[in-house]
Amino acid sequence: MNNRYLIPYINACIRAFAKRFKISAKVAFEYLYNFKGIDFLLEFYDIEHLQSIDDAVDDLVIYCSNNGGTLK
Repeated sequence: MNNRYLIPYINACIRAFAKRFKISAKVAFEYLYNFKGIDFLLEFYDIEHLQSIDDAVDDLVIYCSNNGGTLK
């Protein structure tokens, strides 16, 4: 992937996820990493970045939940 906006986008999603659940960015990253949310953002970046960050966080919640995550 050679997109200069990919890393800033993933960072923004992690921070928005952390803010929604009132957790640190580090804890949010670890949660998203463990429950495949980061993989989701990488795989579906082409689609997800066209939506709002709030929509991306909603999708992350569902995706992580499907992979064993407990935050809702």
